[in-house]
Amino acid sequence: MAKVTAQDRELYAQKIVPYADRIKQTLEKEKSILGLIQKDTAGSSYKKLLLCDEMMYVASLYMMMNSLSLKLLSFKNNDALNDARKALYKAIIYLEEIVSNIVDIPYTDLDDKLAGISNTPLTTRYYQIRKLGLSIQMLVDAFGDNSKWKWSFVELEGRFAVVAKNLLDMKKAAKDYFDPNSADYDNTVYYIRLIKKLLEKSAAAYRDRYELSTRRIDDIRMGINFLLAQRRLAIAIGNSDEAEELKKKALVWKEKMDADHKAGSSR
Repeated sequence: MAKVTAQDRELYAQKIVPYADRIKQTLEKEKSILGLIQKDTAGSSYKKLLLCDEMMYVASLYMMMNSLSLKLLSFKNNDALNDARKALYKAIIYLEEIVSNIVDIPYTDLDDKLAGISNTPLTTRYYQIRKLGLSIQMLVDAFGDNSKWKWSFVELEGRFAVVAKNLLDMKKAAKDYFDPNSADYDNTVYYIRLIKKLLEKSAAAYRDRYELSTRRIDDIRMGINFLLAQRRLAIAIGNSDEAEELKKKALVWKEKMDADHKAGSSR
C-alpha cells in the first residue's frame, strides 16, 4: 500500500466538507421535526416516514465519505461507516415507532398504527422499503465480509424485515394479491415476495448466529418468531401447505432450543 501523504489527507479533508455540511443540515432538520412532533403529535407518523428518509440520506452521505477515503487514501473510513450504521438504525427506529417492532404480530393489532399513515400509498411504502433495504446492503458491502459487525447486522436486517412487513396493510394486500384488476396488484405481489424473502433470510440468520456465534437462547427464539411470521403471511395469502411446513419447522427449532437449554442447565 502506498504511503498516505499529508497532501492526500488535506485533499480528503477538503473533499468531504460538502458532505459533512449536508449531514449537519439534515440532522438540524431532524431536530426541528422532532421538536414539532413533541409540540403536536398530529401527523407524527407521516413526519416519521420523512425522518426515515432523512436518515437514509445521512447514511448515504457517510458512505460517500467512505468511498472518497478508499479512492484518495486507499483505506476505509470506519468512523464514517459506523455513523452510517447508526443513521440506518435510526431510520428503522422511526418506522418501528409507527408500526411497532413485534415480529409475529397479529395483523389486526396493526390497524390503529397503520391508520396513522393511511394516506401514504402502497407504492410509496414499497419504494421506501426497497430504498432502505438497498442502503443496508450497501453498508454491509462497504464493511466487508470480515467486519466485526458481521453478527450485529443480523439484528439490523431483522429489524428491517419486521418494519417492512408491518408497514403493509395485510388485510388489503391479501385481497389485492389475488386481484389482477387492482391498481395495487403488481406492487402488492412484489412487496409480499420481498417480505417472504426478508423473513426467511432473518430466520436463517438468527439460527446461524445462534449455532455459529452466540449460543444464546434468545437468538434461536427470534429465529422461531421469524418462522412464525412467515407462517402468518402464508396463511394470509392462502398458502396452507407452506404454512404447515413452517409450523413443523418452527416446532423442530423449538425442540432444538429446549434440548440445548436443558443440556446447558444440567452442566
